[in-house]
Amino acid sequence: MGHEKTEDIHGGIGFSAPLIGSPAPGFKGQAYFKGWGGEGVKEVSLDDYKGKWLVMFFFTAAFSGICDSEVKAFSDEFEKFHAEGAEILGLSSDSLHVMKKLVESGEAGDVKYPLMTDSNHRAAVPYNVYDCDTGLSYRGLYIINPEGKVMYVVQHFFAVGRSTDEALRVLQALKSGGACDVNWHKPGKQTQSS
Repeated sequence: MGHEKTEDIHGGIGFSAPLIGSPAPGFKGQAYFKGWGGEGVKEVSLDDYKGKWLVMFFFTAAFSGICDSEVKAFSDEFEKFHAEGAEILGLSSDSLHVMKKLVESGEAGDVKYPLMTDSNHRAAVPYNVYDCDTGLSYRGLYIINPEGKVMYVVQHFFAVGRSTDEALRVLQALKSGGACDVNWHKPGKQTQSS
């Protein structure tokens, strides 16, 4: 089980999208987070999140309306994800310098989680969100469980942002360990239609 090998846009071997229930493809790269103090730069990898739930999302480019709104929305909802024992990681094909500028500019609000540069596309390719025509990442969101398995995948074209409410709902459903019907919500949580 795992990933189907495919032709890679870089001329080598690539992988299809991670399969639900399969081990998440490893990644490693430089990330910026002002909460780390000092320069706020360090290397992060999938191994850093062992034993934790991870909500990771690829965004296309900083300083573009939809991407900045997504980075901000996940930051605004950070405490809700953290209360569920989940960490958040944003990835983009932007350089580390651009990630730092985005955080410092305030365009995406007060970013409360690391933003990792994937300018070499070593994460985007195995997560099947790399667009070889533009050199950018499509929007991909993954929930990875504490054992390092992919439990949820959603991918969008450039022009469509994701829903933090839905990502949180799915995280809570996965953590419940039970069967969750359509539009299931964690007990005690009001739905928007209520």
